[in-house]
Amino acid sequence: MKEVWLVRHGQTLWNAQGRLTGWADVPLSPLGREQARRLGVWLQRERFDRVVASDLQRAVETAHLAYAEPEERLWALREIDFGELDGLLWAELPEEHRQALLRFDGFQAPGGESVEGFRSRVHAALSALPEGRLLVFTHGGVLRLVLRELGQEAFLPPCSVVGVDWEAQRLLFVREG
Repeated sequence: MKEVWLVRHGQTLWNAQGRLTGWADVPLSPLGREQARRLGVWLQRERFDRVVASDLQRAVETAHLAYAEPEERLWALREIDFGELDGLLWAELPEEHRQALLRFDGFQAPGGESVEGFRSRVHAALSALPEGRLLVFTHGGVLRLVLRELGQEAFLPPCSVVGVDWEAQRLLFVREG
């Protein structure tokens, strides 16, 4: 069995400002660090076979503060690449991009990644992880992608956790941060 707990990183200043944050390597804000520590109180009661994180510092730092230093840092667990849209405020996006992002399916960031490419990358990374109970620190888009494929639609706040039986493609729980 492969039980995967997907954790969205803590808040960054860009998140607080409403900026699209894809591959830009922005750090946690002071509030994000506190969110990670609070999540850690809950996570420390659990035991995992492996701790993995996206290679971006906001995910790595959340892992360190909430549970443990990740054993692996994988670029394939990054947020979707927003390309030319990275760092823009939601209000600055052309309406067509806002609507496409809300629909999610069919979205292609100019100079960035398509949702189909993102899905393929994330699925390959999660499928390649070993069996066991895994704690994976990643990004909001990854949680949204996995939830949508399991019949749920949600934009989860920082430090939310989604538990999945990966092999059965079954949602175990959602804990909002």
